[in-house]
Amino acid sequence: MPRPTKQQIDDEILEAAATLFARHGFKETSVQRIADAVGYSKTGLLHRYPTKEALQQAVVDRALRDIRAVADEVAALPLGPARDRAAITGVARLAVECPGTVALLLTGLSNPQDSDFAGVLESIGEVVFEIFAVDPDADPVRGVRVVGALGALAVAGVALREKPLQAGVDDLIDVSYDALGHGRTTHHQ
Repeated sequence: MPRPTKQQIDDEILEAAATLFARHGFKETSVQRIADAVGYSKTGLLHRYPTKEALQQAVVDRALRDIRAVADEVAALPLGPARDRAAITGVARLAVECPGTVALLLTGLSNPQDSDFAGVLESIGEVVFEIFAVDPDADPVRGVRVVGALGALAVAGVALREKPLQAGVDDLIDVSYDALGHGRTTHHQ
């Protein structure tokens, strides 16, 4: 079995850290907890990321890069159902590949309780709301629908990764798209 590449190791660490930061907050997530989650020593993890703050920044940079890529994919589409489906499809791809990152995105849309991390999560949430062209203060119902759609993606993405389900990614997209209020357009029977 080939050894994992540096990039694969970094991706594994950043995904585990994103999951833990989303679940427990920055303050309550120790370097040891992250090291334990990926099966590395604390010293080994600190060799790659010299401080918890450096690790946090790498997680945030990755999340922003990934969500910005989705924003760039849909930016030219007119507002409406087609753009929403494209956005959901992009985020669904992320949910399957990086469920911790999507959980962090969802945390960025809610009221983060970790004040040191709040500004960072808010910047992630702003990009997500940009993708769906919603101002949650001006249109709170749509804001709730976007959060609900992403919540469905985050939960189902974790379930798909940990235990293969009968449902596929298309079903995940349909369920999340339904949450936006457009009504289902089934792609398969």
